[in-house]
Formats: sequence, C-alpha cells, structure tokens
Amino acid sequence: MSTWAPEKNDTVRALATEILHNYSRGRAFVAVDGRDAAAAARFADDLAESLRQEGHAAFRASLGGFDESAFRRELVEPFRGGGDATWLPAAPREHGDETARVAGPADAILLVDRSLVGRRGLAGLWNYAVWVESGDAADRSPEERGRSTAVIDNSDPEHPRRLFDDAC
Repeated sequence: MSTWAPEKNDTVRALATEILHNYSRGRAFVAVDGRDAAAAARFADDLAESLRQEGHAAFRASLGGFDESAFRRELVEPFRGGGDATWLPAAPREHGDETARVAGPADAILLVDRSLVGRRGLAGLWNYAVWVESGDAADRSPEERGRSTAVIDNSDPEHPRRLFDDAC
C-alpha cells in the first residue's frame, strides 16, 4: 500500500503563503535551521524562491561565519533600517575576499540559515522560524524545534511535510 506525500512545491508554497499573510509589509526576518545545516539551507533557498514567485522580495543570508555582534551590525541593522542601506548576506571570507553587499525594497523578507542552533541570544530577532528535520530520531525534541513557528519533516526532500507540534 502506498502512502500519499505532498509535493515539495505544495509544502513550500503553503509556508510562503502563511509567511506573507503575516509579514507582507515592511521587513521581516525568517530563521531556517536544522541539525542538517545543508538541508536547511536548501529548504531556505526553495522558500525564498517561492516567496519571489508570489511577487514578494525575498533575500537569503547565512549566519555561518558571523559572530553575533558582526551579524547584528552587518546584516540585521542595515536590513531593518531600510532605505538605501546595504547588508552582507554572508560573512566575509578569509584572505580579503569581499562578499557583495545587497539592497532591497521596503517590503522584503530575509531568510537566514544557521540561525537557531546555539543562537539563544538571537531568539527575539525572528519574526518567523522554521525547523527542518532530517528524519533522524535524535532530532525529535531539540530546544530549537520548540522555539520554531513551523516544523518541516524533510526526510524525503522531494516530499517535505509540515508537522504540527502544538505545545499549548
């Protein structure tokens, strides 16, 4: 007997629609993370693309390589400030390689991967947080999952599904 599983596009589009319902005006921060950082980053890329397909400005960044103060100074403050401000979507690389700065419109969403694990000091920053599970049983109850707005079971990347972990 086969079981039904949602298509990736359907799951990602539904999540994008929910985010836009709540955060279509102004600038919003969306955290996307999971124990498998690469899988979470790919999911964040897909979610950003879905937001763009809905006609909304969406940008990607990674917290990897930033310390908290540099992240706030180089990405959070300029993005939140709006106007002509530009921000760094990734920490500058060693040996002087400079990451290109980015600018965007007044209504925009910034999706940041590597943003929850070990980052308790940033918990109040996120308008929305997505925890991406790899299906590993060890992932079933991390603290970061409990602080997330949405939990995605990404055991099958072509058929991710939303899990509802109500904690009330």
